[in-house]
Amino acid sequence: MRSGSLLLRHPTVRQALVLVREDVPGDQRLIAYVVIGGQDAPEGELRSTLRAKLQAQLPAYMLPSAIVVLPGLPLTRNDKLDLKALPATNALGRAVRDLPRTATEAQIASIWGELLRVDGVGVFDNFFELGGHSLLSTQVVSRIRELFQRCKRRCYPLLAQWG
Repeated sequence: MRSGSLLLRHPTVRQALVLVREDVPGDQRLIAYVVIGGQDAPEGELRSTLRAKLQAQLPAYMLPSAIVVLPGLPLTRNDKLDLKALPATNALGRAVRDLPRTATEAQIASIWGELLRVDGVGVFDNFFELGGHSLLSTQVVSRIRELFQRCKRRCYPLLAQWG
């Protein structure tokens, strides 16, 4: 089953579109765009719910790097979908909830932010929900090894777990 079809099964999702974007040359990512109606939950909570639903039914390579909530899908003058008008994922604002508390967390947050192209990585942000994937996680581990001359055997998805 495809990601878009699964997203449409959620009761608040009215429209869904999943496509590959290459906002940065050489960095292709699967992005989901959803239009919702009758939303009671905050957008962040809705994104987490949708992501969990997709993770339960799809292999990792089919999971979108980001889920973008839009008021409506952009249309051309001819009422066709305007793919060029869809927002780039790095242009979306995110709220930072918990800033790094230690120098180690700040250094790792900086690495994540640089590789994921996001500002203000919080200690409870999830690497994969920010757009990370297995190839980027290997780069994270490599940079942490360079920086600290050590690396835990496991790559943790929450920044706070590295502390």
